[in-house]
Amino acid sequence: MHLSFTPPRQVKIGDAAAFAGTTPRAIRHYHQIGLLQEPARGADGRRRYGYDDMIRLLWIRRMVEAGVGLDDVRAAFDGTQDVDENLRRLDESLAAQEARLQRQRAVIRRVRAVGSPLGLLSDLVTDRLADLPAGAVRPSDVDSLMVTERIFGPVAAAIQASTFIVLATHPELRAEDDRLDAAEAALDDGVEPDDPRVEALAQQRFAHYKALERAGAAAGLDVVEKELFERDEEEHDLLMSAYEAFTKMPYDFSPARLRCMELTGQLLGQDTDDDS
Repeated sequence: MHLSFTPPRQVKIGDAAAFAGTTPRAIRHYHQIGLLQEPARGADGRRRYGYDDMIRLLWIRRMVEAGVGLDDVRAAFDGTQDVDENLRRLDESLAAQEARLQRQRAVIRRVRAVGSPLGLLSDLVTDRLADLPAGAVRPSDVDSLMVTERIFGPVAAAIQASTFIVLATHPELRAEDDRLDAAEAALDDGVEPDDPRVEALAQQRFAHYKALERAGAAAGLDVVEKELFERDEEEHDLLMSAYEAFTKMPYDFSPARLRCMELTGQLLGQDTDDDS
């Protein structure tokens, strides 16, 4: 059987869109912005697209699929802009996107490997806590690390991680930390800022920080902290205590509790001055 076939000389917008792999709406947009010349209409008032129209439409679709912006596509066709320059900028943009996707995939792999939201923190922080048993780092610990990392960067958060390593490996210090947390929370129950309990609790919190520091030094964590600190000296002026990081966040604390935190910070600052 012999089949006779004569290709159409012109096609309607729906057929043109289907062939080019786009939509009639997109083609109309190309017309509106002057990227594709609007063809003559037939007797029925509908646009008719010929061979040259389809060739241009195909090139537009290929360039758009490659990531070239419509303004750059028009400039390339008009010869008003260097095509190679457009492609160079596009290549740089795609390289940046690729790097961002690689970072995102690295985070996903880290979260899956760690098995907890801890993996959302930087690898510098996550690696420091990798040897701790599952559950040793509490959700509130991760919250604190995230605050510190956001404000002061990964190095500061990695240094702060020493505190949570000590708490995870010293049950008595964790118990004292919990007691102090509860006592500080109780300050929100109508205690006045000048109440003697506020200053006493600040002294206890300061003593607890010093105990954590000694335990960390005994475990050699201070050596790791020094190495971390030296690898990014630019963060020296930004490096602060967990107390100072907390004061940067919007917490609904009572005046008494804020006063306790302020006094604790003063004691820590004095201690730092005495050591320098």
